[in-house]
Amino acid sequence: MWAPAIVEKGGKYYLFFSANDIQNDNTVGGIGVAVSDSPGGPFRDYLGKPLIDKFHNGAQPIDQFVFKDKDGQYYMIYGGWRHCNIAKLKSDFTGFVPFDDGTVFREITPKNYVEGPFMFTRKGKYYFMWSEGGWTGPNYSVAYAMSKSPTGPFERIGKILQQDSTVATGAGHHSILQIPKTDHYYIVYHRRPLNETDANHRVTSIDMMSFDKKGFINPVKITKEGVKQELLKTRKKRAS
Repeated sequence: MWAPAIVEKGGKYYLFFSANDIQNDNTVGGIGVAVSDSPGGPFRDYLGKPLIDKFHNGAQPIDQFVFKDKDGQYYMIYGGWRHCNIAKLKSDFTGFVPFDDGTVFREITPKNYVEGPFMFTRKGKYYFMWSEGGWTGPNYSVAYAMSKSPTGPFERIGKILQQDSTVATGAGHHSILQIPKTDHYYIVYHRRPLNETDANHRVTSIDMMSFDKKGFINPVKITKEGVKQELLKTRKKRAS
C-alpha cells in the first residue's frame, strides 16, 4: 500500500490508498478505501472491493488524491503511467457520479505528467501539481499548472521543486499544507540523501512554499533545516 489520502467527513475518516502495482486490467489491485472513527485507525475495508481496479484513459489506478471543492463536491484525482484522471465521487464515497457529458473518468493530463497529483485552491484559482521524472532517479521533481476549474484545462507552467546538489536529490511526490486563515504554505515531500545509493531509501522533508504577486508559485528552496515551528490556533471549548 502507498500514497494514502485521508478525508474526514461526517465524523468518519476515509483512507484512500493504492494497493498492488497493477500492470493491466487482469491484475488484482487498484485504488481502495477504508474507514475509521479515528485518524489513527484502526481502519477497516469500506467497500469489500477496489474503488478503481481498471485502467481508464491509460491511467494506472495509483496515487489517488481526494479534493473537496468550495461547493462541497469531492473529486478523486489519480493516475500513473503518465496519465491523470479526475472523477466526481459520490457523497458516500462508494463510487462515482458521471459528468454532464456522461463520462466518469475525465483525463486532465498536463505536459510531462508522470504521477503523484495534488490540487488546492488559492484566491479563486485551482493549482494542479504533479511529479515528473522517475522516482528512483535524481531528477524526480514537482511541476504545476493553474486553471479556473478543477477539470482544467491545465497548461504546464514549470517546475517548482527539484534536487539541489548541496542538499538532496529526487525531490518529489508531495503534499501541500496551508495554515488555516493565513497565506502560509508548506510543501511536504520525499527526497534522497546525497550519499544514499538505495533507490528505495527516501526521507520525508518539509519546506516553505510562496507565491509571487501574480499568484505563480515561486521555486522552492529545499533546505537541510526544514521549517520553524508554527503554532496553530485552536478553538476554545464552551463552558458547559
